[in-house]
Amino acid sequence: MPPPLSLPAIHASHVGIWIADAAGRVQRVGRGEAIAAVAATPHLLLGATLTGDRLGYPELSGLDLLELFAFLYPARFAVPTPTGIAAAIGLAPPKAEEEIAAFLPLATAAMLESLGDPDWPEREGAWHGLQALARQRWPWTPLIQPSLAAPDKDDRWLFARLPEWEEAPPRAQPRQVRINPDDVTARLDRLTGDGAERRPGQQDYARSAAAIFEPRERKDAPQMLVAEAGTGIGKTLGYLAPAKQWIDQSAGAVCISTFTKALQRQLSRETERLYPDAATHREKVVVRKGRENYLCLLNLEDALQGGFSGRAAILAQLVARWAAYSRDGDMVGGDLPGWLPALFRRNGTTALTDRRGECIYAGCPHFRKCFIERSARAATQAEIIIANHALTMVQAARPRDGGAPATRLIFDEGHHLWDAADSMFAAALTGQEAVEIRRWVLGPEGKSRGRRRGLAARLADVASYDEAGDRAIQAAIAAAAELPGDGWLARLSENDPWGAIERLLVAVRGQVYARAVDTRTADAGYGLETELADPDATLVAAAASASDAVEALLRPLMALGKRLDALVDDPPDWLDGQARARVDGARHSLGTRVDTLGGWLSLLGRVGGPADPDFVDWLAVDRFDGREYDCGLHRHWLDPARPVADIVYRPAQGVLVTSATLRNGRHGSANGMGDWTEADIRTGARHMDGPVQHFAVPSPFDYARQSEVLIVTDIARGDLPALAGAYSRLIEASGGGALGLFSAIRRLRIVHARIADRLARAGLPLYAQHVDPLDTGTLVDIFRADPHASLLGTDALRDGVDVPGESLRQVIMEGVPWPRPTILHAARRAAQGGAAYDDMVIRGRIAQAFGRLIRRSDDFGQFVMLSPSFPSRLLSAFPEGTPIRRLPLDEVVNHVAAANVERRKSAYAAFSPS
Repeated sequence: MPPPLSLPAIHASHVGIWIADAAGRVQRVGRGEAIAAVAATPHLLLGATLTGDRLGYPELSGLDLLELFAFLYPARFAVPTPTGIAAAIGLAPPKAEEEIAAFLPLATAAMLESLGDPDWPEREGAWHGLQALARQRWPWTPLIQPSLAAPDKDDRWLFARLPEWEEAPPRAQPRQVRINPDDVTARLDRLTGDGAERRPGQQDYARSAAAIFEPRERKDAPQMLVAEAGTGIGKTLGYLAPAKQWIDQSAGAVCISTFTKALQRQLSRETERLYPDAATHREKVVVRKGRENYLCLLNLEDALQGGFSGRAAILAQLVARWAAYSRDGDMVGGDLPGWLPALFRRNGTTALTDRRGECIYAGCPHFRKCFIERSARAATQAEIIIANHALTMVQAARPRDGGAPATRLIFDEGHHLWDAADSMFAAALTGQEAVEIRRWVLGPEGKSRGRRRGLAARLADVASYDEAGDRAIQAAIAAAAELPGDGWLARLSENDPWGAIERLLVAVRGQVYARAVDTRTADAGYGLETELADPDATLVAAAASASDAVEALLRPLMALGKRLDALVDDPPDWLDGQARARVDGARHSLGTRVDTLGGWLSLLGRVGGPADPDFVDWLAVDRFDGREYDCGLHRHWLDPARPVADIVYRPAQGVLVTSATLRNGRHGSANGMGDWTEADIRTGARHMDGPVQHFAVPSPFDYARQSEVLIVTDIARGDLPALAGAYSRLIEASGGGALGLFSAIRRLRIVHARIADRLARAGLPLYAQHVDPLDTGTLVDIFRADPHASLLGTDALRDGVDVPGESLRQVIMEGVPWPRPTILHAARRAAQGGAAYDDMVIRGRIAQAFGRLIRRSDDFGQFVMLSPSFPSRLLSAFPEGTPIRRLPLDEVVNHVAAANVERRKSAYAAFSPS
């Protein structure tokens, strides 16, 4: 082990601040003394943003070990804590807070030792990357340069390292086969491993899931199964076993759709059992996400060549190091460290992704190496495509060329289909949406920067060849001038609109402020909304003019689409591979905008006209902290599962929708197969013409022994001091390991501010969404790695968080998660049975929150609800047999403390010598 570096280091937490001098002597200091020290001399530190927050000194800079880690080990995983870094580099972690400052120089020396290791796997490109960082005055440069020699031969840097994707022939249709359930069971046994305990529930689930791979009997009637598999069944392998059996026999492809990135990562790991060879796995399994998730190489090149300056330029260089070693270029939930962008206190990574409307497709010099294009083409040849619900719906609604699509669809986390569809199939004619269409047609205007190009520039070769196409482009440009441009918000507030759409938005804004009745919300500075009912004459007239303007843009765009289709059908000599790719990209983006404009026309036709019973329409002014940022008309399906059934399910041959909480406790008959009404509503199965099969298997966990629900009866609603005190006492009683869930960010922040220091002094670190400058994935990683830590969050932590074992042993909800009383919710509530609809939504949220608690057969956890008015009718959200107690806070704390003592006794007995 190398000796520690002779550099000062600082560590700050809610407990205190420690500084180690260059000789390694550690002393505890006050905040003022610490700020003076780091301002005078750069110190070693771990996570400048978090340390700066603890110091109250946001300008903090120094030698951040996380930046060094990102340079030396790009695309490697590490939890950004002292313990996490120690584990990643093979050191013993510090045992106490006061040891961390002295640990940092030791960890630095160990990391720098990699530079002399001949087997350092990320050596290629490091020297050239360091030269670029030196020009940006990166503080680590003087420490790295002496140990990093120039390469003997030219180093392949990023753009030379990345492979080019290759075109492949279209995938053939799968063969029509029937799979034997016994073969499925045998394959499941192989996947779970020799000697593994046989789980009858998992085997029954796998044999049931095999039904969706049966040949379809008639058009638009896929083999469909809605299956609920309780937590711990192992449903992932349960559906992968029949899927792989069918793939091997049919040469077909299966699309597995999820709602959360966490499950996508889990599925990618699980499929390694199907394809143990890493190269084969990369070929046969592809993870797909929306374009905005991936690094854009052209944006990165612009940043590296001067588009970024200062600290952002350092971020660009570190991202370039990562991109050379990344598996797939996924910047959101992929192998880019989630903590890296947070180190730079700005959203620089957003400028490096594929921003909306900017892609120039085959006109890009990096098109053949593009991560997005490589993923899209790999998916056409893969056997298993792991996508998310939104992307799966987009591809079903707007399919692109690329061979036969996956004929079998598996929707995991199926309870989220309703929400995903609600966003996907909605229409919104707002200022921001209209500005986006204008920019897509016209390109940069005025002082606008960026690479975005308008239709004329993007299709210049088409215009020069095709006279009708050129006329359509020029007509679209003229019509787009009626859409809002820069400064539209200011013009709205001054009642000085330009163009038909801005006049419409002024009328919308006026009607919202006239009719919105929630003055409390208005005073708080949040959004306002009102029904699109009985519009005044000004709004009706403005909508008619806006409709004419939208139609004037839609007509030439549709004509242009037909000309592009004709070019592809009968290609001229100049339409080579790159030009074809450029035209294909334009066709796809054109189709998206045509769909959007068509939705606007339908919505405008509603103003002053009859209501459509299938939709909910309203007007809204969107505000945050009193500042308006958008305004317009909105339309959502009353039942968003209907377009899912029509557009997504019907074209498929087989569909499985599965989750652990599809029925939300409504089990019906004694055998658990009774009431599927809620599941069929939320998944859209009730809209299918053909038969829909149902299957349920309960969780194997013994909830009566492994869990309990504690409902606190003496915390008054709205009493924030009491709420904070309850969280603090409960977390102390459990010794950490608590996940606190809030329905409002404001209350989360207040509670965190009141209790974080107190808990830290007890050795119980507390992290929080919307407070700590870290992304949600990194916060969950930190929480998972430390059994004494606790985490506060909102809805994003209620779903998709998988933290088995000691690190999560208590879930605390601040109260019943009532739905927000929006116009959309009120309409659906009235259509779906009133209070019963509310109960369905609430039970689903509670069931998902409870589901975070017990993930393994040896877990034990307590679910605490801080709501004295918790309705008894909602208790069915919890698994059957779960003990439920209504107790005052003092008794609940005693219950939690007793469980913590018992846990420690069991842990001691398990590890003590016999």
